[in-house]
Amino acid sequence: MRAKNVAFDITYIDLQDKPDWFLGISPHGKVPVLKVDDEILFESNAIAEYLDETVAPPLHPEDPIARARNRAWTDYAPSFADALSSVTYAKTRADMEAAQPAARKALVRLDAALGDGPYFNGPSISLVDAAYAPFLQRFAFCDRWLRTGLLVEFAKVKAWTDMLLADPRVTGAVVADIADRFIANYRRRGFYVASLIDETAASE
Repeated sequence: MRAKNVAFDITYIDLQDKPDWFLGISPHGKVPVLKVDDEILFESNAIAEYLDETVAPPLHPEDPIARARNRAWTDYAPSFADALSSVTYAKTRADMEAAQPAARKALVRLDAALGDGPYFNGPSISLVDAAYAPFLQRFAFCDRWLRTGLLVEFAKVKAWTDMLLADPRVTGAVVADIADRFIANYRRRGFYVASLIDETAASE
């Protein structure tokens, strides 16, 4: 919606304390949910596709082959996210290290799919960029402490990540105190990265 300059109101949901009205409209109890007049849409890809079909400019390529390729890579985003999350959400250092080969495999595939940038399709942001941005944001945030060096291994993914995380259409999509919320969530769930964050804070 930011890429298309759509006027909208946003309500943030505390996923640890979901209000009843939200559970009544979100079948999976997940975000995002989009309310259009009296219609409720859920699931990120479905919402993105609806917006792309109804609001200009299109964020999918015009060429049918390129468009199908974009949709395929958008569909791969959950698998990519699972591979990276296994690293960032590990409970121990051993688990974090054991998860890195699968994450590296996912990054190899994505790096090979990227062109000359700066976005997935070139000079303009697309739905593929929107699909991957949240997961790259979380991984880059965690890797400040995990120091896996995974992104550095893949120049195209690293440049893409840097571009997305400098784009106000991406950074404006989260609450201002997102870093504090990330850290609180890592501590609550007992992730290994939380211990590294606390060690760093204690030494400062």
